Amino acid sequence: MNTFAPALMTDQYELTMISAALQDGTADRPCVFEVFARRLPGGRRYGVVAGPGRLVELIKNFRFGEAEVRFLREAGIVDETTAKWLEGYRFTGDIDGYAEGELFFPGSPILTVSGTFAECVVLETLILSVLNHDSAVAAGAARMVTAARGRPIIEMGSRRTHEDSAVAAARAAYLAGFASTSNLAAGALYGIPTTGTSAHAFTLLHDDEPAAFASQVAALGKNTTLLVDTYDIGQGIRNAIAVAGPDLRAVRIDSGDLSVLAQHSRELLDSLGATETKIVVSGDMDEYAIATLAAEPVDMYGAGTAVVTGSGAPTAGLVYKLVEVEGRPVVKRSENKATVGGRKTAVRRHKPTGTATEEIIVSQGVPDHSANDRLLQRSFFVGGEAVEQPSLADSREHLRQCLISIPWEGLKLSAGDPAIPVTIVPTV
Repeated sequence: MNTFAPALMTDQYELTMISAALQDGTADRPCVFEVFARRLPGGRRYGVVAGPGRLVELIKNFRFGEAEVRFLREAGIVDETTAKWLEGYRFTGDIDGYAEGELFFPGSPILTVSGTFAECVVLETLILSVLNHDSAVAAGAARMVTAARGRPIIEMGSRRTHEDSAVAAARAAYLAGFASTSNLAAGALYGIPTTGTSAHAFTLLHDDEPAAFASQVAALGKNTTLLVDTYDIGQGIRNAIAVAGPDLRAVRIDSGDLSVLAQHSRELLDSLGATETKIVVSGDMDEYAIATLAAEPVDMYGAGTAVVTGSGAPTAGLVYKLVEVEGRPVVKRSENKATVGGRKTAVRRHKPTGTATEEIIVSQGVPDHSANDRLLQRSFFVGGEAVEQPSLADSREHLRQCLISIPWEGLKLSAGDPAIPVTIVPTV
């Protein structure tokens, strides 16, 4: 585990720029940086903003302590002037952006950081690390929630990623609409409902399957889920009901042709009188696997690897670019990486029915908007002071409403254009 302060999330190239800017006198120039995506991951029709709730707390505590500065000095990474600057670092600027749970599209200014060049650029790696990871997980998880059509999904990917990112991924998946997580740290930190059952190792530990089931039921009661595919699924279900009775909460299937097995399992459970016993399926679940089971008698899904890896898009592709210096728009003209200068303001237009129709982004101005439209940015920091943010539950509901608002084509799993068009109006 990392024992250094969050400030050492900074990349060395950021400190190189700060050192040079302190020396030439440009470090204190007022600047504006923006976070946006040039494009969405292949096949995606929307992105999901996730991570601001974590990011606010990290920036509040973003400090270079004695151990961090000593390391930087001894490694020859910074000179004395820069070391002194780092020792006194506190973010004193403003941060505005899209609310957690908001949808974004190519060019959306999802985060705007204003302050001196040095105090803003030192946050680049931290900001991108949090937003790229959490937004990627949330976008993939939101697609799974759509595919599940109201059936609950359990997040269970902790064993497939870094221990810290596992907690962040569980939070992002819950934001996206997952029902619960198996990660207890996420439950303790964020109040996410937790759930879990035994693994095949528990069944193999015992002399036979009925003994394993009896032990689990004795310890946890009938409101538990028994894993029935260690040996033979049909016999596993018979053993489960024989031990727990027909009011067993659920059985879980973790392998095989889940479409066929779900049908056969439902028929067998019903024949044994366990008509209310639920069927949980897991094992390499992503939005496409979930969608193929839409017509099958599955009651709940467990998803792991695909969740924590963004379901094939492990980063949201977000970048952090300087767009304004001392009130003057600045642009990058590199081929395929050009930027639009100036601080942006965004509005999402809607029909009177509430359906989103387009996103308008204006540089150094505010778009015209009506009662049906919604300005997208909110304050996270004002003058270096954090602004109270919505709860995770509120952000979860905000995302649910956003997904309802986009045209139904935008929820398709197939590749296509962004759910709504985006128009960027540059500085005149």
